[in-house]
Amino acid sequence: MVTDYGQGYATRSEPRHRLPAGLRAPFAARSRREFGYVLLSLPVATVLFSWTVTMVVLGAGLLVTFLGIPVLAAALAGCRGFGVLERARARGLLGLEVADPEPLRLRKPGAAAWMGAMLKSGASWRHVLYALVQFPWAVFSFSVAVTFWACGWGLLSYPLWFWVFPAYAGEGGIQLYGDAHHSVYLDNPFEITVTALIGLVFTLATPWLVRALTTVDGLLVRGLLGPSPLSARVVELESDRGIVVDTAAADLRRIERDLHDGAQARLVNLAMDLGLAKEKLREDPRTAARMVEEAHGEVKTALQELRDLARGIHPAVLTDRGLDAALSAVASRCTVPVRVEVDLPARPAPAIEGIAYFTVSELLQNISKHSGARSASVDVWRSEDRLMLQVTDDGVGGADASRGSGLAGLAARLDAVDGILMVDSPAGGPTRVIAELPWRG
Repeated sequence: MVTDYGQGYATRSEPRHRLPAGLRAPFAARSRREFGYVLLSLPVATVLFSWTVTMVVLGAGLLVTFLGIPVLAAALAGCRGFGVLERARARGLLGLEVADPEPLRLRKPGAAAWMGAMLKSGASWRHVLYALVQFPWAVFSFSVAVTFWACGWGLLSYPLWFWVFPAYAGEGGIQLYGDAHHSVYLDNPFEITVTALIGLVFTLATPWLVRALTTVDGLLVRGLLGPSPLSARVVELESDRGIVVDTAAADLRRIERDLHDGAQARLVNLAMDLGLAKEKLREDPRTAARMVEEAHGEVKTALQELRDLARGIHPAVLTDRGLDAALSAVASRCTVPVRVEVDLPARPAPAIEGIAYFTVSELLQNISKHSGARSASVDVWRSEDRLMLQVTDDGVGGADASRGSGLAGLAARLDAVDGILMVDSPAGGPTRVIAELPWRG
């Protein structure tokens, strides 16, 4: 969660129910959707299994001729088409969001290239595996769910229809036991009541059993019909690379703007003032001396701006003495007293060290501008293979991630190196921000 300071939490009251979840489950919309998913799984899995086995066996048998390759490619394409249906069904009935698998990588256009890409695609063969695994599981889950559902509601409603047996079947009720000499029927009030109570247990347990079955279905859909971990990681790295490029470009624009509007403008004015002072040197030495003195002040101001700019990029104290000294220098410029404690066995990689410095600097700047705090603290330590940063303050708190964020760019910087930014800021404070970075020595 990423958020900015000075924003209040938006509260939303959750609906309250008088009945516990166990009693509401048989009538809940989620339970109906999950049961519907199990019912649909059997016909869908039957069609998918029949298509897959038929086409794959036919294609394998025709591999001795050229026809086997297009048949196998068609089989895989059909499985991928069923995969679209299954992801949509899981999304609509189970609320399971599964991204599309990695697309085919065609080196060149044409039917031959498409068939080769289809046969080489790992996602296509995962769809085939899903078709083979899903069918027996769909048969099992359908049988279990329908049996429990029918037994539960049938036994629970037994007091309403037990009269059918003596009226039309000539028996006292449901036959519990019977042989040539003796029969036991559920026909007296006590037995009917116990039967209904057993049906109630089955009815209450069925939604949770169906939920467990659909959990396995969700694992199958996510694991076999979604993107592979490797492809998901590639997409994440590509996104992180884009973020790093955009961040670097923004930093370059900021540096160029600061140089153009700040130090460069002052140096231009300084050159003009020194030129005028040079012309006045012989005619009016006092005026020239005053202009040189003013130019000297401009030099000091320009040097200070250049130091601030360099400090914002990568301060020399960070390179020379590490995070402890650099963060202490940043804390000394904060508008509230800041306690800094750095406990590191060694220095991390320069890139990680620079991001850590920039993160703490931004957080302390937020404290100065928005928190209304009287004190703050910065703690830095190493936990296994992670560099941990924690910045706390006793300000007004009330951070809300849903209302936008001034720290989105900071979160993007951390995410680009597999870092995490977490904010805990209840209304009234205190505010605690934790950042995690990978430790790279």
